[in-house]
Parts: sequence; C-alpha cells; structure tokens
Amino acid sequence: MRKLIIPLLAAGILVTTMGALKSCNKDFLNTEPLDRISSEATWSDGALSEAFIYNVYSFLGYGGFEEQALAALTDEAMFTHAGRNINTFNEGSETPSNLAWMSDTYRWDRMYLAIRQANTAIQNLPTATFSDAVLKERLLGEAYFLRAYYYQQLLRFYGGVPLIDKPYSLNEDYTIARNTYAECVAFIIADLDKAAEMLKAKPNTAGRASRLAALALKSRVLLYAASDLHDGPTAKSKSSTLSSYAKLELVAYPSGDRTARWQAAKAAAKAAMDEGQGYKLGLSAPETPAQGRANYISIAMGGQSAVGDASAAVELIFQRTHTALYTQEDNWPLGGIHYGINNGPNGYHNWAGNTPIQQLVDDYEMMDGSKFDWNNAAHKAAPFSNRDPRFYGTILYDGAPWKPRPSDVKDKDPADQIQSGYYDNGSGGIINGIDTRESPVENWNGSRTHYYTRKFIDPNPALADNQSNAQVIPWPFIRYTELMLNYIEASLALGQEDEARTMLNKIRFRSGMPAVTDAGTNLVNRYRNERRIEMAYEEHRYHDARRWMIPLETVGRGIKQVKVVAKLKAGKSPLVPYRYDPTVYDYTYTVEDNTENETRKWFDKMYFRPISRDEMNRNDKLVQNPGY
Repeated sequence: MRKLIIPLLAAGILVTTMGALKSCNKDFLNTEPLDRISSEATWSDGALSEAFIYNVYSFLGYGGFEEQALAALTDEAMFTHAGRNINTFNEGSETPSNLAWMSDTYRWDRMYLAIRQANTAIQNLPTATFSDAVLKERLLGEAYFLRAYYYQQLLRFYGGVPLIDKPYSLNEDYTIARNTYAECVAFIIADLDKAAEMLKAKPNTAGRASRLAALALKSRVLLYAASDLHDGPTAKSKSSTLSSYAKLELVAYPSGDRTARWQAAKAAAKAAMDEGQGYKLGLSAPETPAQGRANYISIAMGGQSAVGDASAAVELIFQRTHTALYTQEDNWPLGGIHYGINNGPNGYHNWAGNTPIQQLVDDYEMMDGSKFDWNNAAHKAAPFSNRDPRFYGTILYDGAPWKPRPSDVKDKDPADQIQSGYYDNGSGGIINGIDTRESPVENWNGSRTHYYTRKFIDPNPALADNQSNAQVIPWPFIRYTELMLNYIEASLALGQEDEARTMLNKIRFRSGMPAVTDAGTNLVNRYRNERRIEMAYEEHRYHDARRWMIPLETVGRGIKQVKVVAKLKAGKSPLVPYRYDPTVYDYTYTVEDNTENETRKWFDKMYFRPISRDEMNRNDKLVQNPGY
C-alpha cells in the first residue's frame, strides 16, 4: 500500500489553544522527519490526528484582525494606505485578471486547500485505529464543521462553487463544474447537521468547533439563503446584471418557496439560541449609558481584557483565539496580532489602517433613539455628544479620551485625548492635532477621515497599542447576538413584528438604548441599522448590504470625512499644550467628500467576486460570475 505523506504545517499545529496543544503526545515532537508524518502514523495516534485537525483550523488565519479589513470594502471604513488594491474593488475595476485585495480567509485557492485537508480527515478518521472513540468522534465533527465553514466562506463571496467531498489522488481529473447555489446550501447544512450530532456533549473549548457553533453557522447559512440576493425572482427584479445572467441558479434559487426558506432560517436561529447563552440579554429596561458602553466594550474584548466584564466571554460561540501559539503575522519581530498598531491613532505611533467613515458615524442614533441629523443645529454643534453608547465603544473622534500617550508624546498631550482636528493658536495660525496627517509626531500614517477605530483595541491603559503581544482579544467568527439578529430578520420577513420588536429591544437594552415601537418598513430599517451598529467591524456589513441588495446606498455613497476646526472664544487664550475644551474654543464640524485613495462606485457585478483567470484556465468547466 502506498504511504500518504502528510505535511504538518507549523502554523497548523500551533493553531488552537495552549491546552489543546498540550494534549499532544510528547513523543510526537521526536518524530523524524519533524515536518512529515506517514498516513498510517497520523491516523493511528490520537494526538497526531488532533494535530492534523489543528492544521485545518489554521486556514481561519487571523480572522478579521488582518492589516486590511473587510470593513474597508463597505460603508464602515476607509483604508488609509494607498497601493493595497482596495480601490480596485471599491471603484468597480476588479476583473478575473486583475483581482482586488482578498483575505486568505475567503480566497478561492486557500479555501479549497483547507477543504482538501478537511476531506482527508473525514476520509480517514472513521477507520482511524487509535482507541479514544470520544476523541475520534469529536475530531470528525470538527472536520465536518470546518469543511462547512470554508464552503460557506466561498458561497457568500462567489455563489455556488464546485462541491468536492473527497481528497483527490494525484492522477484524477481535477476539472469539475460549479454546483448550484441550492446544492451548496444543502451540502453545507448536511455537514453542519453531522457536526452538531457528533459534537453533542463534547468539550466546549475556546477556539474549537462545538455543537452550538454548528447550529449557529447553520442559522447564518439559511438566513443568507432566504435573502433577496439569493431569491431568483427578487434578484432579477432588482438587478439587470443578474436578470441577464444565463446561469442564475449558480448564485440564487431560480424559484421555490421563499416563505419556507424564511421559516427554516427562523427555526435554525431558534434552535441555536435555545442551546446557547448570550451576555446580558434578559433585561426589561435599558442599562445606563455608562453601563451600556461598558457592556459593549466587554463583548468586543471577548472577556479577555483586564478592562471590562470577563463574563462577556459567554457571548462568543466560535472564536479565533489569540495566544503565542499562533505564528507571528508576517514574521514580525514584535509577534502577536497587531490590531492596535494596524488601526490606532498615529499620535500613538500606530498606523490608522481601517478608519471609520462619516456615514458610519452618522448612523449611530441619539440616546433618545432619534436619528442624528446634520440639519439639526444642536446635533451639528456637538456631533459626538449624547450618542448611542456603542459609538463610544467603537470610534475614536476628536476630543475622545484614550490611553496615556507614549513617553515621547506625553508633553504634547498630557490630557490623553484624540486630536484629529485643527486648533487656533491665538496668533492667526493653527495647531495641527497630533493625530492628523499633519501631526508633529508622525505625518504619514494619520487618518484621512479624522476618525480612528476603537473597537477590538484593548483599552487597558497599561497596554500600549504597539506593544509586543499587547493584543490578545479573540476574533468573533460567530457570537450569540448574531443569532438573535438572524431570528429578528426572519421574524420580520414572516410578518411577526411583535416577536421581532421584543427581541430587538433586548439587544438595545443591553447597550443602554430605549425600546423601539416602529412597524412595517420603519421597523425593518431600524433592524438593519441595529445590525449595522451592533456588529460594526465584524465582517457582516459587506455581506448584509449585498444580500439585502442595498450596496448602492453603502459603497455607492462614496466616502465622507469630517474636518474639525477650533476657534478661540472672544477673550480666551489658547491652551498650551492644547486640550479639548468647549469653554475655551468654538468647534465647527464640516462634512466633506474624500477621494484621496479611491472614488467609490457601485456596479452590480460587485455582488459577487470574480473567479480568477488562472482558476478559469485550470478548469474549463467553470462558469464565470455575472458581469465579468
């Protein structure tokens, strides 16, 4: 019998929690050669089989903590630095031979490599000869879950894809046609049902699949399947590009009972909710604004920060854990995951990567639940006051309190406030805020929108954003509140407004926001905005805007920024060093268009990503996505 030699990638072995790695047999470390283990050895040893599954997890990458974020491909953020192929997508110039930036966590070739690894495990684990039957079933359940997860990544970016359920041998025909959207959904759901059954009563280890994770992912897949973009008649009525696509079945259900699909989505969300537990979702009245903000920050920290409530970790259903066991990003000498340095203010020696745009800021409600409005004189005079508490847990704005400045900047800002504006110096000139692109600290990496990301950056004042291994926050692939939002959306689609409102208000109460009383279209719009705000920067908005078929209102709105100018009040002297003080300065806020890096446009081909020219050339049975 020919031996299959299985490479164990360093990134794969070291891909889950410290405790998981410790479960490996120590003799494994002495295996020769260290990077290649025979198939017989792998599937005869529980620890080696577990290490193989860790390798399948490794394709999850850094989750949403990469330097470029999916937020920058929608109306959440602008990517500050030019030359990263972000504009290729946002300007609609992406083609099969000129691909825009894509994260490894959903790239076609990477996902199929991950699927091949999962298929290898699924093929071999049933006949594995190690004696621990419980571990064997758990690993097989995890393999089914991961295969389903990677296929749903492909499905939501590309539509229907070729379904491959076994590892190909060397001499097999690799050409295969795309399966329909419906076939892909059915395949993924079948895998998740198997995973849920096999993972029943198994340990729930942070960073690894669980029964609840399988049920939760099923909820997401079925919600997407019921949405406008994937209902053929609806999609055709809203897009001429999709209407003229000859293979609509690749990206949508050409026909069928859409009500049944919504019912299935609601039932799946309910089943997952019944087996899980969210964070502070049983309130009957709003929290105080301060507590609402603290709750939201605790959720973003995944309970892992010294600042916040550790019990918020219960919110996370499937997460990417951050420990020293993960390989260093790009082999950086600092190690760890550098979300803080990637996105934090340049006046702290950070890089301002994925900065919030004005459209996101404007969509945060006022504390009384009313819409923010630049035509309201009180709102315009103090746009960062009296907003939804989640705003203060997500966005750093001019005058916002933040961490202690680095030692070489401390004398310029002893107040530790974000300075993204321009301030009267009392002599006819201006003081450039130290977090602007004209900063006296660093002037190449400031925000172009005059906002910075706060969410997912540990607010512990003892941790500098660019400190080695400072960022230990888990990435939330799936969290409990997503299930509630899925349930609300399905309920609305089925006309069950009372049920939807009750659930929506539970989420709002936790954040300190008042109950909603809307109905009809207003309630749907309120729900959509709630989902946008609650899960900002969590890689949902990109997909939600598409499946709702509203991206002309998201990416199509372009990028807006705010310019903050402070003029001294009559008789006042400038503060030296400067600090935010509305008793000394009159602040004006001017919204402007920003086209420095990109001029955003929307074309309907952008509903789906193109299959690369190389993939099309390798497999002549593939059909390209609409519009390319």
